[in-house]
Amino acid sequence: MIRIEHLKKQYPNVTPLEDVNVEIHDGDVITIIGPSGTGKSTLLRCINQLEKPTAGRIWLDDIEITAPKCDMNIVRKKMGMVFQSFNLFGHRNVIENIMMAPMDLLGKSKQEAYYTGMRLLRLVGLAEKALNYPDELSGGQKQRIAIARTLAMDPDVILLDEPTSALDPTMVGEVQMVIRDLAKTGKTMMIVTHEMNFARAISNRVFYMDEGGIYEDGTPEQIFDHPQKENTRRFVRKLKVLELKIKSRDYDFPGMAGQIEAWCSRNQVAPKMTYRIQLVFEEVMQMLVRQPDFSQIQAVCEYSEDAESADWTISYGGKRADATSSDDELALSVLKGMTSSVHYSWNSGAELPNCLQLAVKN
Repeated sequence: MIRIEHLKKQYPNVTPLEDVNVEIHDGDVITIIGPSGTGKSTLLRCINQLEKPTAGRIWLDDIEITAPKCDMNIVRKKMGMVFQSFNLFGHRNVIENIMMAPMDLLGKSKQEAYYTGMRLLRLVGLAEKALNYPDELSGGQKQRIAIARTLAMDPDVILLDEPTSALDPTMVGEVQMVIRDLAKTGKTMMIVTHEMNFARAISNRVFYMDEGGIYEDGTPEQIFDHPQKENTRRFVRKLKVLELKIKSRDYDFPGMAGQIEAWCSRNQVAPKMTYRIQLVFEEVMQMLVRQPDFSQIQAVCEYSEDAESADWTISYGGKRADATSSDDELALSVLKGMTSSVHYSWNSGAELPNCLQLAVKN
């Protein structure tokens, strides 16, 4: 079991891990997902002590591996790591790459290390490459060799840092197949990946990382089908989000229209959809800024890459007032033509209690 308490990792200009607290149980297969820069790889490197945590404590079983006097050679016999860049020794052939650590760290004889190495090469489907050198292999083959090398130490825990990210798409499947088979062996595994289907299929737990820690921890079904938190929902559904705030009737409409257009362009939104997104925003703003008790407005647009659909959620203050009950028939007619659904709700406990949800026509 791995136990992490108040783990923090800070660099001069960024703090990817602010406060991580979690327990990883024996046999867990955990995939770690999240946007770039949220500390996914840093978490693995802190667990393996390739990065020294700024603060916090980590235990592997009953060993506190962050203790100053901890013997990391003992820890690394129990914990193996597979890197995205393979890290094979170019001057050694494949079987020598696999034999080195068991001989040097575990004291195995050359013959025993050779037999183990060949067994693992057969496991990953590359026994015929035993005498080849790394530069004679494809990227997918190198990564399978790297996995075999890690397994040669018979670790209790295997950490895999984006094991397919450096591969040509045609080679991803062969490495994923080996990792899937490995996940069935009962070893504890933590895998950083951007492959969502792979994460769903292989793991019993998923960590979504954001805001300096493990933002949400759950089963694949919870994280991918029923996420509890907003950032998780946006990430797994590949939603691009634009947030605008209006604090005055005299807000800079041309400037905001420009922001919307630039955001749509960055996210490769089709021109017709861009036009509809802008027009829905314009018509709703026209109705809201005319209200006698005008208050702050927050407008959030979510665009789904997969569905090529967009939704506006527009929250505003003041008394209970459905903006779509306006007597501006022209604005309402345009709004009806640009949306497939419009829903108004009231939440008396919210800072901005009025809420309009508008699905832009696709």
